Amino acid sequence: METLATLWETFFDWESMREALPEMLTVGLPNTLLLALLSAIVGTLLGMLLAMAGLSRSRWLRWPARIYTDVFRGLPAAVTILLIGVGLAPLGLAWWGPNPYPLGILALSLIAAAYIGEIFRSGIQSVEASQLEATRALGLSHGAAMRLVIIPQGVRRVLPAWVNQLIALIKDSSLVYFLGLVASQRELFRIGQDYAANTGNESALLLAGLFYLVITVPLTHLVNWVDRRLRDGRAGGPEPDEEDPVALAGETALPTAGRGTQHA
Repeated sequence: METLATLWETFFDWESMREALPEMLTVGLPNTLLLALLSAIVGTLLGMLLAMAGLSRSRWLRWPARIYTDVFRGLPAAVTILLIGVGLAPLGLAWWGPNPYPLGILALSLIAAAYIGEIFRSGIQSVEASQLEATRALGLSHGAAMRLVIIPQGVRRVLPAWVNQLIALIKDSSLVYFLGLVASQRELFRIGQDYAANTGNESALLLAGLFYLVITVPLTHLVNWVDRRLRDGRAGGPEPDEEDPVALAGETALPTAGRGTQHA
């Protein structure tokens, strides 16, 4: 019983949670969401560029995209954040002063771009090749066909995977604390850690974990729901003669730039 009482006091001290709650709501939660949102926006833009480069016929675009993807998917997120946050600190100091926040966003964005690029690439490749051929037959250029028909469909098909990457960014934002954020820039994990270090009690850190669960668990269920809807929509779609002319013809996937572009 004494052990249980000690564990309860260590992790469920309501007074410690009550003390940390206001700062988590006003500082930690907004910063966590801001880090994830800005990183998702930049990472999505970079990821789309990587996807298009990975599908290019030019090896001078394909190979750099592959190398980038392999490197940033292979490195632990903490290593990437430290390399960029510490290695580029002198450059950041010259541009925006002693503020590691932008470097943290940059690091998270570069990590996200590697995963999002692969997500978009697989989505674009899943679109039937006949749709590209049909749009070309209607007089659209290759670029216009990709922009107006192929890419929107590919992105729609991988939307659940993209949201999963957003969830990963929300969790990875906790690693930015390595860069030594000032008090007003601390995210949920750093605030919980600071309270735990000052009080010797882990309740505030547990509270930070609960915040992450409140954010990520509903998003996870939303992803599953959207994925089911998209699958049901594709399974119960109209007969071929009822579809848009652009969508008429076979089931062959878009050709890749070469077998060498395939990733695990």
